Amino acid sequence: MRKEWTIKSLLEWTAEYFKKKGFSASRLEAELLLATILGHDRVYLYVNYDKPLNDDECKLYREVILRRVHHEPYAYITGQKEFMSLKLNVNNQVLIPRPETEMLVEEALKAASALKSARICDVGTGSGAIAVSLAYYCPSAQVYASDISEAALAVAIENAKINNVKVDFRSGDLLEPFMSEEPFDIIVANLPYISEDEYKKLMPEVRKYEPLQALLAPGDGLDLYRRFLPQARELLYSKGYLLIEIGYTQGSRAAEMMQGFTEVQIKRDYSGKNRMLQARKM
Repeated sequence: MRKEWTIKSLLEWTAEYFKKKGFSASRLEAELLLATILGHDRVYLYVNYDKPLNDDECKLYREVILRRVHHEPYAYITGQKEFMSLKLNVNNQVLIPRPETEMLVEEALKAASALKSARICDVGTGSGAIAVSLAYYCPSAQVYASDISEAALAVAIENAKINNVKVDFRSGDLLEPFMSEEPFDIIVANLPYISEDEYKKLMPEVRKYEPLQALLAPGDGLDLYRRFLPQARELLYSKGYLLIEIGYTQGSRAAEMMQGFTEVQIKRDYSGKNRMLQARKM
C-alpha cells in the first residue's frame, strides 16, 4: 500500500534527511522549500499540517530536495531573493544579491537625498538589485545601469518591471556605454573582486553554481576596478560620489588606487569586515 505523505510527515522526513547531510538549518530549509513548491508561505504549512500531498507535489518536492542536497543555492531553486525588502527574480546567470551589498544602496540614497534629481549609475548591475532599489527608494533620481552580460541584463530588466521602476539599462563593459553621456552625481559598482586563490576556497554553493564572470577578477582581484576608476573619474561631476564594494582584505590596496578622489573612506559591513569604499571626485 502506497504511503500517504502529509505536510507534517514530509517536513519531518526532510528535516532529518537534511540534518544527516550536514545542513545546520535543516527544518527551516525543509519548510522554505515545501512552502515554495506549494505556492504558500510557511504559516500555511502549520495551519495545514495534516493535509496530504498529491503525487505531483511529492515528485516536485523530491526534485528540489535533491537540488539542495547538491548545494544548489536556495535562491536559484526558488528563483527569488529579497533585497532591500524588494522581491527580485534570480537565476544562475546572475550573482545572488547579498545583504552586505545593501550598504551600497543605503549610502547612495544618503548622497542622493541632498540632490534635487540625482543622476546615478550602477556598473555591473547583474540582477539589477542595486539599480532597482535606488530607483524604488529614490523615485526622483535618474537611474542608469550597465552589464557586459546580456543574460544578466534580461534578469535586471525583468526585476525593474516587477518592482514598477524605471532604469535605463545599457549593454557594455563597465562605463563604456555612457562615455558620451553627461556626468553622473553618483556612481555605484559591485564588480567581481575574487582572486583565483580566493575562488578555490569559496563554498560549493557559490563556486559550483554562481556565474564565474560575476565573481572572478584578474590578478589580485582589483584589476577590474583599476580599469573602472579612470572611467569613473571622467564620468563623475566634481564632488560626485563613488561607492564600490570590495573584498574584506582589499581595503588598503583599494584606497591606494583612488588618485583624483578625496574623502576616501573604508566602511565595514554588519559583521565588522571591510566591505565598501566611498570617495568623492576632486
